[in-house]
Amino acid sequence: MEKPQGGRKVPVTWRDAKVIVAFFVFLGLFCGAGWVFLNKGIYLLPEKMCGGVLNRSLVQQTLPRARAADSGSKVQSAGYDLTFSCRVTTSNDSILSGRAQVQSISLDKWITYYRGAGGGNRIIRVSAGDVQALAQVGSAGASSVYIPCAPPGLPFRKASESYAIVGETSVYGQARVSGAPLRQALTDFAYRLTQHAYELAECKAPRAFPKELPRYQEQ
Repeated sequence: MEKPQGGRKVPVTWRDAKVIVAFFVFLGLFCGAGWVFLNKGIYLLPEKMCGGVLNRSLVQQTLPRARAADSGSKVQSAGYDLTFSCRVTTSNDSILSGRAQVQSISLDKWITYYRGAGGGNRIIRVSAGDVQALAQVGSAGASSVYIPCAPPGLPFRKASESYAIVGETSVYGQARVSGAPLRQALTDFAYRLTQHAYELAECKAPRAFPKELPRYQEQ
């Protein structure tokens, strides 16, 4: 029997071609499924979390992909002692955290606190009426919202003090974005968090909140 000559190519049949195509299709599906499995954590979070305060889209915007993610919220005390917190944690140790609480604090003291000792922290601010928001400009900066509140049940000795709902949000660990996009996302989260706490605390002056606060004008 005559042997095939060296360099002679064996023709590929239609059946062989279908097998090759099917192999690569399966490989693509397998790799895609593996990517989804390894990064499905944030995508499987509820669309709305923490009583509707936090949207999954904002978490996707601020935190990097992760194999697993979990969310939770807590309400502590009531009235002038109320604290409301919301958090998302991921398997890669990134945390989106927010807390809003009733505080005895004036607007000036709130601003001074975030500017830090000697005004060392640069902040940017926006407002809508007496609803104030700020963001610290820096790699580890936080965002905060201040809404005046007259909580029920104040002891007589504290009745003359300035009270407000103060919300603060930040990212611990790695964030997906930085700079202006992160500051704006954290402030939007802080606004919804603080607005929700205002209602939970049953502040004595019901108000119509704007849908969103003005956008920061970065300098």
